[in-house]
Amino acid sequence: MRADLAHIDTWIFDLDNTLYPASTNLFARIDERIGAYVARLFDCDPIEARRIQKDYFHRHGTTLAGLMAEHDVDPIDYLDDVHDIALDQLERDAPLVAGIAALPGRKLVFTNADAPYARRVLARLGLDDSFEALFDLRATNYTPKPHPDAYAGLCAAYDLDPARCLFADDMARNLAPAKAIGMTTVWVDNGSEQGIGEDRSFVDHKVADIAAWLHTLQEEE
Repeated sequence: MRADLAHIDTWIFDLDNTLYPASTNLFARIDERIGAYVARLFDCDPIEARRIQKDYFHRHGTTLAGLMAEHDVDPIDYLDDVHDIALDQLERDAPLVAGIAALPGRKLVFTNADAPYARRVLARLGLDDSFEALFDLRATNYTPKPHPDAYAGLCAAYDLDPARCLFADDMARNLAPAKAIGMTTVWVDNGSEQGIGEDRSFVDHKVADIAAWLHTLQEEE
């Protein structure tokens, strides 16, 4: 392992648009179902549903968090509905599987999705057995990234020392709380970012493809 990452003993990865390319456009299917859910809930047209959806996303971290806070929506009903999508565009990613397997130490997934959906995605990618644990939205009691409580909950659940953790996410804003508690941060800059300013002071490493980057770590040993 290269010198600047030799202290890392826990590798933490976001799921959507991080462990698979944003170009698969998988999240667009979820986004469409979220819009349809909001439209049914508010009995409104798709344009108004989109406005509500993105307003809650930006103000609460996820659309679900806003719906729960302001409309007492049942999170299980919501998550089951919006994640009911086909995953046919995902395939086993042998380079990614090998890159994660080669990392020394513990490996975790930290996602704003829920575990049933996340396990389906990991299985399609060939990562069923690659991670020690999956810390999902239900585990955070529906407190999403980037709320600091989600990161505190992750560290408490697995007895993590943030100073020895690396966290990779495609959403730069989700890296700020990780950096604030001492984690090394990796921004997977693949075009999926939404709603963030120009401040990137909390980004330690910027990569376009997580699998390719992991392999460079092995080459630089």
